[in-house]
Amino acid sequence: MPGKWRNLALVTVAQVLALSIWFSGTAAGPGMLAEAGGIGAGFQALLTSAVQAGFVCGTLVSAALALPDRYDPRRVFAASALLGASANALILALPVGGEAAVAARFVTGAALAGVYPVGMKLAAGWADRGDMGLVVGLLVGGLVLGSASPHLVNALGGLDWRLVLASASGAAVVGAALMGLVRLGPRHAPAPPFRAAAALELWRNRGTRLATLGYLGHMWELYAMWSWVGLFLAASFAAWRGGPASAGEASLATFAVIAVGAVGSVVAGLVADRIGRVRVTVAAMAVSGACCLLAGPAFGLHPALVTLLCLVWGVAVVADSAQFSASVAEQSEPGLTGTMLTVQTSLGFALTLVTIHLMPVLVARAGWGGAFAVLAIGPALGCVAMLRLRR
Repeated sequence: MPGKWRNLALVTVAQVLALSIWFSGTAAGPGMLAEAGGIGAGFQALLTSAVQAGFVCGTLVSAALALPDRYDPRRVFAASALLGASANALILALPVGGEAAVAARFVTGAALAGVYPVGMKLAAGWADRGDMGLVVGLLVGGLVLGSASPHLVNALGGLDWRLVLASASGAAVVGAALMGLVRLGPRHAPAPPFRAAAALELWRNRGTRLATLGYLGHMWELYAMWSWVGLFLAASFAAWRGGPASAGEASLATFAVIAVGAVGSVVAGLVADRIGRVRVTVAAMAVSGACCLLAGPAFGLHPALVTLLCLVWGVAVVADSAQFSASVAEQSEPGLTGTMLTVQTSLGFALTLVTIHLMPVLVARAGWGGAFAVLAIGPALGCVAMLRLRR
């Protein structure tokens, strides 16, 4: 297909730039917390949760109205990126540490509902049956790198939080502008006549239903692991040394653990296109589930051993992510691909709100081993769903 990889590169770069506003709150939170004073550590958690909640609400509205399929997805992407950039930049003019900043992050998350799943729809329009996994894997790999970047910033001593927010909003504007250079791929199909119940097709279709159930098992674990592995590593390093570990050491290890998942996403996409998505997703969830169970016994061992286990976990925990979306894209009605992907991501991110906030309760009552063992339930059930899909 002429222009395929040029357009895929443009979509990937635009999505990474636009999604920078998602991760900017995590990087800016510590600086805002230090400057405001007296607002409590829960403020940073609210900045992150507000984006997740906004994204879930935004995807529900987008899917109900079938926005990614009824309108040119490039315009939906660009408009959403600009809205998100504006909401993110508005924080610079708001009182530091106030509720208005949390509300602005909610709007940012809602706007991103028109970026992440819509970017996957644009990419899927250029994919064929032989490389769908690789194409979606590249986009998820960009999301993974973005998720890891705040930990690298903190490991290097951090940046002024105003610079972090301003540069992220600027990057999102550039991402919106790049959409003007993107062409729709040959797999792009016009949407069928609008039906309010179109979003329910994800559940009516057996293939997309089982792929989504597998995705939910994966998401039960993924964001809880990403959100808490840094604290786990810091506590484990401190237990080994008999005293506090350096913050930079734990942040750098956390960056590596999350960032290595980008490699896993791309490699898993290449392999899945050759041996099948079910095999890859089941293998990845089996490995990540095993890592959940091994994390507790590994706590307090030599930092190199704990980091090695978490690096394996970092690859496995996200290697399957793109393949669930690729499965849904392949099995959806072509004119409803954007809506189906939006519903899938909405359900998955709604579930992350449960596990992210469940983890501190589990850690307090059952320790790291017990908490991570509960996360293993998701991959186990996800394996069951995907094996049923193969049958």
